[in-house]
Parts: sequence; C-alpha cells; structure tokens
Amino acid sequence: MKDCLLIGVGAQYRSDDTLGLLVARRLENLRRPGFDIVEHHGEGTGLMEHWDGYRRVIAVDAAQSGTAPVGTLHEFDAVAAPLPSGFLHYSSHLFGLAEAVELARTLSGLPEQFQVFAIEGENFSHGEEITPAVAEAMESLLIKLKEEYFG
Repeated sequence: MKDCLLIGVGAQYRSDDTLGLLVARRLENLRRPGFDIVEHHGEGTGLMEHWDGYRRVIAVDAAQSGTAPVGTLHEFDAVAAPLPSGFLHYSSHLFGLAEAVELARTLSGLPEQFQVFAIEGENFSHGEEITPAVAEAMESLLIKLKEEYFG
C-alpha cells in the first residue's frame, strides 16, 4: 500500500478549471518519498485507477455550486460522506470525481482517507487566466497544504 497521492484535477485551457493542475504543479518541487503528485483531466475511471493502492488521497478541483461566493474553499472528507451532487460538474465528464468517489465507495475501493479541496470558480470558458478570487483562494490552499503535508 502506498502512502499518499495528491491529484490536481482540471482542464488546461478552461480558465478557473485549471486550478487543480496549478496546485499540483506548484507542489511538485516539494515532492517527498511516499507522497506522489499527479495531474488529471477528471474522468472518473482514470481517477480511480490513479488512487488505487493508496492509503490516503487528496484531490484538488474547482467547484461550481451556484450558491457560494467565488473563491470559497470547500473541504470534504469523502470517506465520511458523499460529495454534494452536481457540485463538481462543469466539464464534459459525466463521470467525474464525485461519481468516481461514490462508485469506489460502493465497491469498497475508497482509500482509508480521502480529502477533497474544491475552490468555487466563476469562469470555465476557454482561456488561461483564472479569476482573481480563485487565484487568491488557491494561494491560501497552497499554504494550508504545505503546512499540513510538507511542513
């Protein structure tokens, strides 16, 4: 069993949806033994393949709840409770992170620990710029992740 995996989920040229990829890239230079970091486009079965065999998983993604202000950091313990339905649906993947977590739960395939960090996005159109509030929240999340996992 491997120790820990951080998955940065997102799409390279979809503005705020780039968030998870940017977090993974920013943490890459802090990689340490037993702590793997990958980028993923968010298709559910591929995500499940990545986390198979890990004791602990951290996923970072953009969210679009429609109710929280842009830049809000949402934190979920995916082992304790299902992710909110439709919360992470802004891409073309009908079977994404939330659905993969629930299928893995049904198949008894969830890691022992599974944290999801999602920052409320605003702009998911084509482009490379992320919204200022998302960028600010990303910096706060990076500090939190560095302190908690790379301290």
